[in-house]
Amino acid sequence: MRLLLIFIIVITAYSCSKELKVQYHYRKAIENGLKIEQGSDTIQVLKVDSFPVIVNDTIVYEKYIAYRDTVINFKTVEIPKTKWQTRIEYRERVKTLKIKGDTEVKVIREQAKIAKATKEVKYRTRWWPFVVGLIIGLIIPYLLQGGLLDRLALWRKI
Repeated sequence: MRLLLIFIIVITAYSCSKELKVQYHYRKAIENGLKIEQGSDTIQVLKVDSFPVIVNDTIVYEKYIAYRDTVINFKTVEIPKTKWQTRIEYRERVKTLKIKGDTEVKVIREQAKIAKATKEVKYRTRWWPFVVGLIIGLIIPYLLQGGLLDRLALWRKI
């Protein structure tokens, strides 16, 4: 019985160790799209130094400026987004596109109203049907009555 109790305690202590939990979560993160990239950058470091120089029995300090390149290594961790984060981003994107579309439609409608209000309406009337109708309406009754024909005959005789 004691042996069984010790065995259970050892197993539970081993299964709850931090290293195993870390390895488990690390593997899960890599499976879900965790990307670790190692990057490097070079920077210049300015080093100002002075050293003593003896000139004519006096000590003069000469200034010495040196530039040194230093390489800095860093790790970039790209954490994948959860499905809830992607859903929220999608909703926000859809809402902003909808708002943008609504405002664009409103702006276009307002511009159309302004254009209609400021636009001068120019009607192009066709005068020839009116003139032809007037001629037909006034001249044909005189021709049918015979009064115009008689006047034209009298005018020729003169």
